[in-house]
Amino acid sequence: MKAYLKNYRQAPRKVRLVTDLIKGKGVDEAMIQLSSLPKKASISIGKLLRSAISNAKNLGENDSSALFVKEIKVNKGLVMKRQHPTARGRATPLHKHASHVTLELAKRTKKYV
Repeated sequence: MKAYLKNYRQAPRKVRLVTDLIKGKGVDEAMIQLSSLPKKASISIGKLLRSAISNAKNLGENDSSALFVKEIKVNKGLVMKRQHPTARGRATPLHKHASHVTLELAKRTKKYV
């Protein structure tokens, strides 16, 4: 049960701040955490998490509360190179970073001792 977010227009280091908070948590707890987080990336990561839950339901998983975030990776995406005008007719480089996010859910199994 995977979901992908490709070419998300925010730097990977900023997105990792959000994804590290939900890694290994249950789906319900992760959704609560994302809804109360004041970061721009939390909205898109929340949509990605809802998409992964929907993918799980389409594959036959009825109990979404038993799911947890098994793995979430943020990789470097495209870097758009632009120029910013400065004094005396010069220009300085400006890099606009993008991210690729991969989210994988798994079913939590209870281990009896």
